[in-house]
Order: sequence, then structure tokens, then C-alpha cells
Amino acid sequence: MAQAGRRWQRSLFPWLLDFGFTQCVSDPCVFTMTKRIDGTLQRLVLGCYVDDLFTLYTHDGPTSLYAEFVDALTTRWNVEDEGPVSDLLNVDITVTEDSVILKQEKYIAHLVWGVNVVHEGNHPKEHTAQKPEPRSPPLSLAYQHRG
Repeated sequence: MAQAGRRWQRSLFPWLLDFGFTQCVSDPCVFTMTKRIDGTLQRLVLGCYVDDLFTLYTHDGPTSLYAEFVDALTTRWNVEDEGPVSDLLNVDITVTEDSVILKQEKYIAHLVWGVNVVHEGNHPKEHTAQKPEPRSPPLSLAYQHRG
């Protein structure tokens, strides 16, 4: 079962290219597609991680490129749409009307409270920091993309 994701990619990636996607040179698990439908330029960005697909799209109506892709994908394979994504690879995702917010609170907390580097003279020394009391405000880092 350890190779199931790799077998899926060996089948999926050629199909995506035949469908019209372009594979990203810097990350072979990312694909993009742009197509004019009813005079409107539409775009899909697809990320593949093991056996999961993450899709970003500009339009989602019944005649959209996204709908065309989902129809073709579900015709070819028995896949299911798990709805809007809220986390991906330990990144929390929040979508608002005008932005996408990405947070890695758990990772940041691990970095800050898990291992802390203290300098003694010219030599850094690792030590475990004490976690704050629960009443302390949570740490967060957010990146917003507004389009």
C-alpha cells in the first residue's frame, strides 16, 4: 500500500497533461491550465500530494473550466469532492470574500516553545523553553493574498 500514491500519480499525471494542463517545472506536483470559455479567461491550478488533489479555480459555474475538469475527473476515476479545504500539509487555510489566509500556528509554536537557542558568549546552546500559561495569546503567522 506504500506505493499506492505513486501508482496514482503515474496514472493521473499523463491524464492531466492530455486534458490540457501544464506541469510546473519547479514542482512537478503542480499543474496549471488556462482556457477561454464563453469569452472569459478561466484558470485552474492543481496540486497533487500522494493521493490528494487541491484545486484553485477562478470560476465555478456549471459551464466553468472547473466544472469541466471535475466532470472529466469523476468520469475517469471514482473520486469524491471533500468540499472546501481548511488545512493542507499542516497549513490552516481560511478563505474570505477578498483573501486567502494561511497559518502555521502549530509549527510556529513548536519552533518557539519546542527548541529555543540561547547564546552564551560566542557559542549557541540549545535548551527546551517552557510553554506559556494557557491564558497567553496564541502565536500566529498569516499570509494574505488579495486578488
